[in-house]
Amino acid sequence: MNRRTFLGHALAMAPLLVLASPAELLARAVRMEERKLSFYHTHTFKNLSITYFKNGRYLPKALAKINHFLKDFRTGEIHPIDVALLDLLHDMRKAARCKGCFEVISGYRSPQTNSMLQDSGGGVASHSLHMLGQAIDIRIPSVSTSRLHTIALGFQRGGVGFYPQSDFIHIDTGRIRAW
Repeated sequence: MNRRTFLGHALAMAPLLVLASPAELLARAVRMEERKLSFYHTHTFKNLSITYFKNGRYLPKALAKINHFLKDFRTGEIHPIDVALLDLLHDMRKAARCKGCFEVISGYRSPQTNSMLQDSGGGVASHSLHMLGQAIDIRIPSVSTSRLHTIALGFQRGGVGFYPQSDFIHIDTGRIRAW
């Protein structure tokens, strides 16, 4: 882009910037913010640190890597993970003011795995949102599980379960509820 083209675009955008409120400008900045996540899977012992959103859009290759990382580790089945869930994780980590990684206890669950866990008496829901890629069980080692639970509840963006005996929380992008 040459200087004349750049100046033409800048002049065309100037009225929009003048008319935008500070709240609108902040909202635009948030929509453009680069979003990164870091994970450690407690069952596969693998790590993933990845930028999944950049320049105002989700990155398909990064999402595919996340889908693979959060696959059902028992069956190997891969399912798309809801980007709203990833955004919730991103926002939770920011709210916790930590740069640590999420330890993943359970990401996507195939119907077979969900049924097996249900039969073993683990308190697993028959229509678990894990089977839709809309739920994850996590903890952050540098943040107490009770604080992480409080942060998740504050967002009011889905279900939040607290499992202090097992030291993790469940979050999902379903209806707002808590247990």
